[in-house]
Amino acid sequence: MKPSDILLWTLAGALAYLLGSVPFGYLIARCRGIDIRTVGSGNIGATNVFRAVSKPLGILTFALDVAKGVCGTLVIPLLIQNRLTGSVAPEALRLFCGFFTVAGHNWTCFLGFKGGKGVATSAGMLIGLTPLGVGIAFAAWLVTFVTTRYVSVASILAAVVLGVGVWFLPSAHAVGAWFPAVLSGLAALVIWKHRANIARLRAGTESRFTFKKKASA
Repeated sequence: MKPSDILLWTLAGALAYLLGSVPFGYLIARCRGIDIRTVGSGNIGATNVFRAVSKPLGILTFALDVAKGVCGTLVIPLLIQNRLTGSVAPEALRLFCGFFTVAGHNWTCFLGFKGGKGVATSAGMLIGLTPLGVGIAFAAWLVTFVTTRYVSVASILAAVVLGVGVWFLPSAHAVGAWFPAVLSGLAALVIWKHRANIARLRAGTESRFTFKKKASA
């Protein structure tokens, strides 16, 4: 690989990481005078914003976090691909940038390298990589959420379904075995980021999701 190509790959990864690092949940909550890290679960993701700030702002956070994943996976590679002198599979560059976008969300440099769990941003990345895979994972998430009303359980199961199911997608095998292997690794990362939720589930203290406001004492 030529030095110019190495520089472009490095630039692409850095741009993707910085894009993923934008802490939308934190910034949106701050506009309401709330430090989202000090309320609810302390997570900067959409679920905590939905619960601790407001439902519309939680939905907005989710949409923006998904958009980060989509843009990091599709837009940044478009800016770099035509400038590379060597041949490279488009899927490899998209996956590379998508990975760093999710890493930026999970370990944002703007908040002391502490971020979210990467579910929404990973979903955005998967939309750019394997729409069928994300459709299957979302179906698993929806069924589990409706059944249990645990966002964490739904997210974990969706990651498991994706990590296993991606190996059976024809498009994944057309690219190469490395493609489903990396996606399975990212699914495992999502599950690992939910380790605190798993501990609360085992202790019986995990909160169920509700669309109704709790009655004040």
